[in-house]
Amino acid sequence: MPSGPILIGFDGTSAAERAVREAGSLFAPRPAIVLVVLVPGEAFAAVVGPLAGAGIPLTEVEIQAALEYEEKAMTTARQLAEKGAAMAREVGLEAEGRVVAEDAGIPRTLVRVADERDASAIVLGSRRHRTLSEFLLGSTTRDVLKRARRPVVAVPDVSDDR
Repeated sequence: MPSGPILIGFDGTSAAERAVREAGSLFAPRPAIVLVVLVPGEAFAAVVGPLAGAGIPLTEVEIQAALEYEEKAMTTARQLAEKGAAMAREVGLEAEGRVVAEDAGIPRTLVRVADERDASAIVLGSRRHRTLSEFLLGSTTRDVLKRARRPVVAVPDVSDDR
């Protein structure tokens, strides 16, 4: 049975914030890792992709702007992780914020980090979507449930009720 910290996937949404609060109710005062997964290159691609797709040659200015945007994305991810960790500490968890930059996809990264840290459970906020394939759970939650070898707590976002 896993005996490490609770792993809380955090993206700053209302669903993720509710998951942090519920994790405190369920698991305080246990140790927790509040994890933000950053997909490297996404911010860079958002800047240069439209230009490259239109066949417009990239200049040093566009490349520099894209690199700066990527750096800001990492800074924002760190701030988000610390915000989530502070919320977790407020609800009684012994929490630290972490950012992992990995292009394996968010669900795979969450499961990998949970395995590496022998997490007791993975806690995620779950948003319902209108598409048929994601009718019951959001895709990240669904994929983590499929891959995880430890308990997964999917916390519904009550603000998502329609």
